[in-house]
Amino acid sequence: MSAAIRSIGIYVPERQVPNQYFETIPDTSDERTSSRTGTLCTTAKPTTMIKRKFLTGLMLLFVTTSVINGACQPASAGKADKKANAPVIRPGFQKYFKECQVNGAIVIYDNAKARWIVSDTVATKKATQPASTFKVINLLIALETQTIPDENYIVKWPGWTDTAKYGYRPDIYHDISVKEAFEVSAGWAFVELAKKIGRDRYKKYLTACGYGNGNLSEKDADFWNFGPFAISPQNQVAFLKKVYDGNLPFSKRNLDILKKVMVTDTHPGYTIRSKTGWTRDKGINTGWWVGYITTKDNVYFFATRLLQDRKNNRADFGSCRKEITLAVLRDLAIIP
Repeated sequence: MSAAIRSIGIYVPERQVPNQYFETIPDTSDERTSSRTGTLCTTAKPTTMIKRKFLTGLMLLFVTTSVINGACQPASAGKADKKANAPVIRPGFQKYFKECQVNGAIVIYDNAKARWIVSDTVATKKATQPASTFKVINLLIALETQTIPDENYIVKWPGWTDTAKYGYRPDIYHDISVKEAFEVSAGWAFVELAKKIGRDRYKKYLTACGYGNGNLSEKDADFWNFGPFAISPQNQVAFLKKVYDGNLPFSKRNLDILKKVMVTDTHPGYTIRSKTGWTRDKGINTGWWVGYITTKDNVYFFATRLLQDRKNNRADFGSCRKEITLAVLRDLAIIP
């Protein structure tokens, strides 16, 4: 036990006080400090030594009191904090995925309560291709890099698209505004924008936004549909919260444009801003619905992802993305 601690009448086991607290801070006098032992070798005058001892004693008293206060905190305090921040797991949500005969996961974030609500803690962290949900950040990047001036910019129809990859959709094969391309999910239009944006600028903004796994090794322009680039439902929600908070490297103007384009449902008590996504890669259907709901006094962020073997292809796979999400939101009394 330290003599200094003993002298002030407080006992603290030596192991509770880290050694570094007993190291002396060097000053401009002719004292020599041993950093290893914390002892003083001095040639100072007696008065100086008394002052030094007095100051050292005060320092030890401060450190000791801090250590005691920390040691006297209830052992359950740290556990309580972790418990408060732990996600609420609702395995019962899986019944909705089973009804659609798909594997899936859903993440909800309650902004007012700073609370995560998840269907599980594994699938919600598994990353897959974002598919057309990538249009959310894609629009922001196109605006910020001045690839387009605004959402009304017209993208010229290139004359063809790979229908084997994207399916046959003749209703979108024409010149189209960026806003309409976002709303009807005209993938070819954003592929044309991606060619102008370039991979280096994508890497810059995706890294700055913490969006996805950063793997842009896919050679085709639409790396968000095919290849190793991927994002998890949890990451989707975290990004959407940044969009809402404005905590991203994009101007307020561009964020406001995105928020306007994202509006998909307006009701008396709430508004939904969202984007769907669907890609077919390596025999797997990957479907998404991501977005956020603003109510009178709160905001709820969500990301729902469905995975299905294409051998078990169901006609309602696309509609299940929203149906499952809305069912969960009703269960949580977020929407009526």
